Amino acid sequence: MALARSGNGGVRWVVAAAWNWRSGGGVMSEMEVVLASRKEMDSGEVMNWREKVSLNPVQSRVCVTSGLGKDAVRIGYIKLTTFNQNASGAVKEAIETLRQNNVNAFVLDLRDNSGGLFPEGIEIAKIWMDKGVIVYICDSRGVRDIYDTDGSNAIAASEPLAVLVNKGTASASEILAGALKDNKRAVVLGEPTFGKGKIQSVFELSDGSGLAVTVGVIPDHPLPASFPKDDEGFCGCLQDSASGCYLNVGLFSR
Repeated sequence: MALARSGNGGVRWVVAAAWNWRSGGGVMSEMEVVLASRKEMDSGEVMNWREKVSLNPVQSRVCVTSGLGKDAVRIGYIKLTTFNQNASGAVKEAIETLRQNNVNAFVLDLRDNSGGLFPEGIEIAKIWMDKGVIVYICDSRGVRDIYDTDGSNAIAASEPLAVLVNKGTASASEILAGALKDNKRAVVLGEPTFGKGKIQSVFELSDGSGLAVTVGVIPDHPLPASFPKDDEGFCGCLQDSASGCYLNVGLFSR
């Protein structure tokens, strides 16, 4: 139910009936909304439009470390909030934009990213990896589907890369972080991830049976306890060595 205000600031109209989303209308379909007065029995109609909205799941910026001249390192920071249909394209665009600003290394922030579309996670892994197995899926009959890459889709396989994770990192985010860590492509910083069912370790028992245990991604190093989640704070923690959240960029290389 939506409200519209009258000219004097008071609420005048309230939605009494709305469109049927199953009417078969497509993008930019015209829809009719019937309104009725809350205090009066007058009614009116307004015409609305619906159209496809494209959500960008990526935020990026350049962070410059505290070194002087050639000692300063330019870090390309990429925050990925979800794996929607735009995710891999948005990550590629961010990498290309940051490269134009002469970055020396990248940080991929997956903190509080609860996942999304599995194929997008695979495609983003291919962006960073020149070769290797990303993930394999095994069913109850032992049949495996292997997702790997030969480097043909890689556009950022050489620069130092750090991945930030926390307990809110789950599902497709864990697959991506785990693939980058296991293939020694990235250093993972933060805290153990959520541990959703897509990621499991299988332990063989003495009678030949197996035990599947859901696991998360264990980071290579913790982040400082006061490390911020916003990009402004992140850049600040790279610049002030006296800060309680200071992060040495030397951790970005294995």
